[in-house]
Amino acid sequence: MNRVDYRLNAIVDSSLRDAGDLAALAALAARNGATVVQYRDKDASTRAMVAQAAAIRAALAGTGVPLLVNDRVDVALAAGADGVHLGRDDMEPAAARRLLGPAAIIGLTVKNGADAEAAIAAPVDYACIGGVFATLSKQNPDAPLGLDGFAALRARIAAARPGLPVGAIAGIDAARAGAAVLRGASGVAVISAIFRAPDVAAATRALRGAVDAALGRVRP
Repeated sequence: MNRVDYRLNAIVDSSLRDAGDLAALAALAARNGATVVQYRDKDASTRAMVAQAAAIRAALAGTGVPLLVNDRVDVALAAGADGVHLGRDDMEPAAARRLLGPAAIIGLTVKNGADAEAAIAAPVDYACIGGVFATLSKQNPDAPLGLDGFAALRARIAAARPGLPVGAIAGIDAARAGAAVLRGASGVAVISAIFRAPDVAAATRALRGAVDAALGRVRP
């Protein structure tokens, strides 16, 4: 398993283009506390996604922050990204691992008990549980898990794979980030609370600070 600093996953979604250049937004987050950047685009062509992922990768050069591509193993390979984040309908993690190699970072979405068991058995480097709260950033047919639901799935994974980082996603802001960490999250994945904030740099620092403060309470 690759070591992943999953304290703050800044998700650069294609819907943010009205807020600014995606590569520039990613770099701003990376320089102000994001520990992972994830590029997500559900609508663009493969060629456009490869070009955009390559631009984000170039913008992150020198930051030490890895770039993951949501869903698309082919785009990650073509753009030279550091890994992928996979959902339940995407390529199987074992197949992605064969294609991307042992050094690639592979993450997996967990929404229920079956997903948790899949994450336990899969060759992944982290899992992300959600949606924890309601969010406007993504259409989600499932009801929010809430912190209790998150904690139950987190405990299930921790019992079988205690070293696996597990994040929380959906509706996370600075206040909720700390609460999620206190219920077992290794960190949080965020879109709006960073990239829709009036000051992206300050919002990133606030979220990272909230995560670090909560981690300091659970890991003295």
